[in-house]
Amino acid sequence: MGWSSLFWTVFKRSQNPMALLDEQRRCVEVNGAMLRAVGYKRGALVGAPASSIVKDGPAVTEGEWRTALNGGDYFGQTDLVAADGTTLSVQYAAHPEVVTGRRLVLFVTLEIARHGRFVKRPQTSETGPAALTAREREIVHEVALGHTAREIADKLHVTHNTVRTHVRNAQAKLGARSQAQLVAMALGHGHTSPGED
Repeated sequence: MGWSSLFWTVFKRSQNPMALLDEQRRCVEVNGAMLRAVGYKRGALVGAPASSIVKDGPAVTEGEWRTALNGGDYFGQTDLVAADGTTLSVQYAAHPEVVTGRRLVLFVTLEIARHGRFVKRPQTSETGPAALTAREREIVHEVALGHTAREIADKLHVTHNTVRTHVRNAQAKLGARSQAQLVAMALGHGHTSPGED
C-alpha cells in the first residue's frame, strides 16, 4: 500500500477529527469524525473557508498563516462553533504537506472540550516523532491500517506483548493517549511509513 492510500485509509477511519485545508484556508476534505464533532454535512464544509466554523473568525492573521505554512508542524488551540451553536474548544496538530503539487495543511484534532477551555494541554514529547524507531514506525503503520495487535504480531513474527510494548513506547514518545491519537499524530508528522530513517 502506497503513502497516498495509507493516508486516505487513516484519514477516513480515524476517530480523531481531521481536516485538510488549502493555502487559502478553505476546507479541501474533512473526515467522518470531524463531521460528527461539529454536526455539519460534508457539503457545508468542503470548499468553505475554515474560518466559517471558527468562533470569531480566523484564529491567525494572513501573515501568521503564511509563516505557519512555511514553518513545518505546529500545535494550537481554537474554538469552533458547531452546527447547533455550541462552542467546541479544540487542541490540534497541523502538518503542512505538498500533495499532487498543491500545498495542503492537515489538521488533526487531539482533544475536544464542549462548553469551556481545557484544564491541561496535550502532552508533547521533547524528543518528537523523529525519535520513533524503525520498528515502532512499522507497527504504527500496521495499526494505521486497522490491524489488531495479534495480527501484527503474526505478520512480523513477534509476540503480542512485543507489539503492545512498541505501541506503548510510541504513544509515550509522541504524548498520545490512545492508539487513535497515536496514529493521527504519527500521520500528521509523516511517520507512519515503515522503514523511514
